[in-house]
Amino acid sequence: MRDLSWIFISTMLVNNFTLVMFLGLCSFFGVTGKVETAWRLGLANTFVLVLTAVSVWVLNTFVLAQTPYLRTIAFIVVIASVVQIVEMAVKKYLPVLFRQLGIYLPLITTNCAILGLALFQTSRGYTFVEGLVFALGAGLGLTVALSLMASIRERTELSDVPAVARRMGLVLVIASCLSMAFMGFAGMGTAG
Repeated sequence: MRDLSWIFISTMLVNNFTLVMFLGLCSFFGVTGKVETAWRLGLANTFVLVLTAVSVWVLNTFVLAQTPYLRTIAFIVVIASVVQIVEMAVKKYLPVLFRQLGIYLPLITTNCAILGLALFQTSRGYTFVEGLVFALGAGLGLTVALSLMASIRERTELSDVPAVARRMGLVLVIASCLSMAFMGFAGMGTAG
């Protein structure tokens, strides 16, 4: 149980895909204008990450055991398929969310955090349960990063920010400060 909790905390905070490993930055910078939208995209990413973790485990266990050279190609096909299914479901059942997320929902396919999860899970040899915990930690870590950035950006919209620092300049400064804060978790769990 301790290993599962460590995988979860480590993936969510210590090795946060967005703020420490710099994976999934496209959506991090693009969809963080409003907290509600950022939170929803984070949950959509979490759902895709969990489905990807399950699919990767099945592929590694039953299909790709003898052909490891096909892993990356198989992972890309699975990720694209999962994202397409999620996009169709969101479009049908949550049309408002579909319009809010716009182009960023199909861009989950090219989100390197999803492929990173598949490759990390495989290289670390996670079991089925460990892979699920890893995916949940990665997804919730991404959701936390998106929500933090969105909440700070909402606050800065109401502040008197000099013209030089408006828009992307300020966003990059905020992202770097968040990244440094999360990198501070790097010593967590080591004997000292």
